[in-house]
Amino acid sequence: MIVRQDGPANWLVVVIPPPAGSLGSLMWFPEINDKFNVKNLREGLCINTYMTKSQPFRLDYVLPLVVAVVILAACTSDAPDDSAELVSAEVSTTVVTLDSTPALDAAPDESSETVPEVVVDVTTPRPPWLGSRTIPTDSAGRGLPIDTPPELLDRRLATVDTLPPPTMDKFQATSELLSERPDVLARSTWAEGCPVAPDALSYLTLAFWGFDEVPHTGEMIVAASEADGVIQVFNRLFDARFPIEEMRVVTPADIDALPTGDGNNTTGYVCRSVTGGSSFSEHAKGLAIDINPFHNPYQRDDVVLPEQATAYLDRSGGQTGVVTEGDVVHQAFVEIGWEWGGAWQSLKDYQHFSATGL
Repeated sequence: MIVRQDGPANWLVVVIPPPAGSLGSLMWFPEINDKFNVKNLREGLCINTYMTKSQPFRLDYVLPLVVAVVILAACTSDAPDDSAELVSAEVSTTVVTLDSTPALDAAPDESSETVPEVVVDVTTPRPPWLGSRTIPTDSAGRGLPIDTPPELLDRRLATVDTLPPPTMDKFQATSELLSERPDVLARSTWAEGCPVAPDALSYLTLAFWGFDEVPHTGEMIVAASEADGVIQVFNRLFDARFPIEEMRVVTPADIDALPTGDGNNTTGYVCRSVTGGSSFSEHAKGLAIDINPFHNPYQRDDVVLPEQATAYLDRSGGQTGVVTEGDVVHQAFVEIGWEWGGAWQSLKDYQHFSATGL
């Protein structure tokens, strides 16, 4: 016998030991639901029996009917809970239970499945010849401008780390006097006769976002008097996720190498003369910084630096990493009182920012 209470609608099913040769018997009462699944007791078969309120009762089941009505009254007089459990009872030594086996075709619970993370590579492939293929030069040994290779027309190269990356996605920076870092001083371009002493220069490490959309740690030497302002600028660029490809201290080997015309190092201090002149540049004083030089080339007449960046002389493309008037890079330097070479009239130096406007 099976009794179930479902809120105000109660139903009772009484299973009678089946007569020989029959498939079993089912009794239905006025407050039963309209459908049942009944286990055949004798044959072990599962059949679906659909009952309606108009179905007649057999007279030979009057006595079980009376018993069932009494049990129904007892079960429904004081129901403890709307979600009463199914009750199994023994009738003539036969136990009848509802089939609780879950449906074989039940859909899996997709809410518990782990969705794999999709990693999208936003960078462009690094050409194997980058930094090693020299370009034609003039009689003075200066590189000649050439068409930008197809591989670099939309340059978004992943950063190669030279320092440990930040431990979190927050801006981090350090500042030390260059004189306190003899290891950095030794690999820099500083030498006797340069216009600024090591104790007037600061060695900075700065967090930045790469074109690979991953934070990295770069390094730069600037005038000690400008260190705090420069940190402020790169903090602003980090917050804006402005991409930078590379940021490292320039070495004497970089200065002496044959031109490849494809460099893209964001840097500050370099003890060298001005382009096309003999006097020291503002870089030699730690008062100038170049941002993504390949994306923001220098141009004066037929001179283009880097020499392979000619496609980026067109400033209307909207490429990533390009500096434009009024953008976050320009504004960040203006806020500390620096000027942009991209606003000059006699020449354009889109990569160049300086404290003196030179």
